[in-house]
Amino acid sequence: MPALARPYDRTAMEPDEPETDASPAPRPRRRGVFLLPNLLTTAALFSGFYAIVAAIDGNFDRAAVAIFAAMLFDGLDGRVARWTHTATLFGKEYDSLSDMVSFGIAPAIVVYQWGVARLAEYKATWGRIGWLVTFFYAVAAALRLARFNTRTASVDKRYFEGLPSPSAAAIPAAFVWVAHDYDLGGLNGLVIAFVVTGVAGALMVSRFYYSSFKGGVLTGRVRFTYAILIPLTFVFISLNPPAVLLSIFGAFALSAPAVWLWRRLRRRPVVPGAAGRS
Repeated sequence: MPALARPYDRTAMEPDEPETDASPAPRPRRRGVFLLPNLLTTAALFSGFYAIVAAIDGNFDRAAVAIFAAMLFDGLDGRVARWTHTATLFGKEYDSLSDMVSFGIAPAIVVYQWGVARLAEYKATWGRIGWLVTFFYAVAAALRLARFNTRTASVDKRYFEGLPSPSAAAIPAAFVWVAHDYDLGGLNGLVIAFVVTGVAGALMVSRFYYSSFKGGVLTGRVRFTYAILIPLTFVFISLNPPAVLLSIFGAFALSAPAVWLWRRLRRRPVVPGAAGRS
């Protein structure tokens, strides 16, 4: 009798064929999650736009609050994009344009509009000075953002070269808020406002290095008792928001020049011929 044919053995015939994975494929990420960081950026842009409109209407306290709200949204959009792995080149460019409006144009217009009501009492020269100072601030913010975008890949992430634009915007915004609440007027108040705005703009394009608070104590593990500092900080700010915020951001803006000056003063002068002495 003829031998029976063996049944087809797939394993014996194709031993090197890889086995297929029976586990289900991961579900694709929803497209809607990409909207979240961009919505936060839009909220920051809206806050800057609202600050401009409020300043034109004479609501300077609301304008200052809107700039600080823009700072909050601006700090969240990048972190949310990293947490959700949705960071894109489009989001980066959109965030930069939003920063220019919220931290470049809005603070300049807020300061200028606050001074417009007082410029009529003085010579027209002060009007030209105010126009130039606020325009200088806007240009400095644009240069600061452009420099940051072109040097992102080559700079130390722990430091910012020049005062960050959100911190710079907080200084004139908080000053106008203080001046509005305490009815600071006169030529002295106008001069201080222009000086504060000009110095903030100059620090943005300076070569001073400011801490980015990345990879340090604020981002690492700390003792649980240090967590009490967070609510205490908010309580401290709530006592007098404009004055406290002006003090905090003013101290941060002056910290880098103060450190640079301190190092220069501590540097010992080089005595000629001292290197050749035994």
